[in-house]
Amino acid sequence: MVHQFHIPVMGLAYTIDSPVKVARFGISSVISIIEDRLIEMMRKHYYTERNEPYEPISTKEEDYRARRITDYLNLVNRIVQEQVEKLRSAAFETGSEIVKYFEMLPEESTLKQLYLQFKSANNADSRSSIEAKLRSLIQPGSIDVNIMTKTDKNNYGADGALLEDGSDAVAALRGYANSNLTGSSIVFSAGMNPRLYSYLEKCRDFDADENGVFRKKVIVKVSDYRSALIQGKFLAKKGIWVSEFRIESGLNCGGHAFATDGMLMGPILEEFRSGKHVLTSELFQLYSDALTKRGAHVPAEPPAMLISAQGGIGTYTEHTMLREYYQLSATGWGTPFLLVPEATTVDDTTLEKLCKAKAEDVELSNNSPMGVRFHYLKGLDGEAERLQRIRDGKPGSPCTEKHLSFNSEFTERPICTASIQYQRLKLDQLQKAQLPEAEYNAQIKLLFSKECLCTGLSNAAAHVYNTTLVKNQRAITICPGPNIAFFSKVVSLQEMTDHIYGRANVIAAPNRPHMFINELRLYITYLAEQRQNCNDAKTSKQLDGFHNNLLQGITYYREMYRNGIIRDENFAPMLDEAAWQLEETKSTVPAAIL
Repeated sequence: MVHQFHIPVMGLAYTIDSPVKVARFGISSVISIIEDRLIEMMRKHYYTERNEPYEPISTKEEDYRARRITDYLNLVNRIVQEQVEKLRSAAFETGSEIVKYFEMLPEESTLKQLYLQFKSANNADSRSSIEAKLRSLIQPGSIDVNIMTKTDKNNYGADGALLEDGSDAVAALRGYANSNLTGSSIVFSAGMNPRLYSYLEKCRDFDADENGVFRKKVIVKVSDYRSALIQGKFLAKKGIWVSEFRIESGLNCGGHAFATDGMLMGPILEEFRSGKHVLTSELFQLYSDALTKRGAHVPAEPPAMLISAQGGIGTYTEHTMLREYYQLSATGWGTPFLLVPEATTVDDTTLEKLCKAKAEDVELSNNSPMGVRFHYLKGLDGEAERLQRIRDGKPGSPCTEKHLSFNSEFTERPICTASIQYQRLKLDQLQKAQLPEAEYNAQIKLLFSKECLCTGLSNAAAHVYNTTLVKNQRAITICPGPNIAFFSKVVSLQEMTDHIYGRANVIAAPNRPHMFINELRLYITYLAEQRQNCNDAKTSKQLDGFHNNLLQGITYYREMYRNGIIRDENFAPMLDEAAWQLEETKSTVPAAIL
């Protein structure tokens, strides 16, 4: 791996073509492959831009979803390979891409040291020899893809029959498996999907060769050690090795937020740090047994298993602490890269709003039709359009994509809770239920909060590339993490990379709280909200457990600070303040539960 960080998947459009923008500089990024209409739009864009014939893949064609994904990934791979060859042959002169490649590398990398040696060499023969070696060592960042495992809607043929292996996530996996990407990874997020993982067992591209090299690798995004163990075991029993567990903060992240039971990121990382050997050993035994049963070659040693983390990282000091103390292979920087047009695909209007965003502008909302809490930037036209439809007495969105159609409350085939169809049916039910006014209003607020994410999270690319995803649907939704409040200006790829590696600082706000403090505050706010909505003794007891886990996390952080692992002069007083705020949450328990 050339760099010490990667750019995680963001929304649907925001990293849809990030490899085309950054892979040639050795930076890895992740494409969402769940929205195939968006992928088809991007196929058309890049074929047209390259003056190559574009042949549409119609929804009427067999396995169109997988075929769209395969062709787009092959196209992106070809573009990146061409870019790298061009970069390798560029002149070593100020402003050239080959100079930019080496200048952006972390200072401690052997490749960067060789480049610095080249710059200072006076002997022509020595300089020529080093130059040739530098060119040969250039490698692109990985073109990785993401499937949110919960987005696995069933699909049906023209005859109404269920398509075998035709669900959204399974077809997307097939599209990736059939691509010509090598040294690439698929990132599974949002928990375990047995149907998807069982199909993965059939895909031979995820097997290691006789030298132990994987053509395609598996990364599983998790929120804690237990999830890694459960999913890792499930896959290992099928002969699938997890090459990386990517830990994401439960609440200090962008997009969908999967809150842990009060377990904070620091203690979770500590469990991986101390338990990695056991995790590797347990999974390798199951993996070996599965390979033996299949009659496949069993490696003598466990394949490499990397641990990385993402969610709320904002400074070089935090990046370094995570890599050095917790022994992480890399860190993930998502939200800050939304302000780097050289790396992500964000339209100008949204970019301006991101720059101006304050902490109060990012809401941990109920807007996702998936029923999972969702970080959401307020004030965009997606929100305006939803509210206008409510005022017009026509709540809900046209459901053209149907990727989040999971509700079967009123229909035989599941529909999306943000759709016009569902909202009409649910509204009629609520109006007839004769609920108490407060309860009715709460139910209506929750119902009307649902927003179309399939098009909302895709439309930025349509705006940027002056095209249309879905006719008459142009509204944009974006889902940055709370970390956006500390990044307030558009920066170049070089500037953001320099910030990550401590060569520059792009954060203007003074005294930014440590990432662990920011996450702790989010959890305390979340707990207070849960206590306020608690209406039974059982839930109240569970929240007490949540509270105790936060207390243990605070104790852990105090020890980390005393031992000099966390180096931030504001950390201790902010931690004390958070501890006091945590105790105050007890006063939010409804009197009926006390």
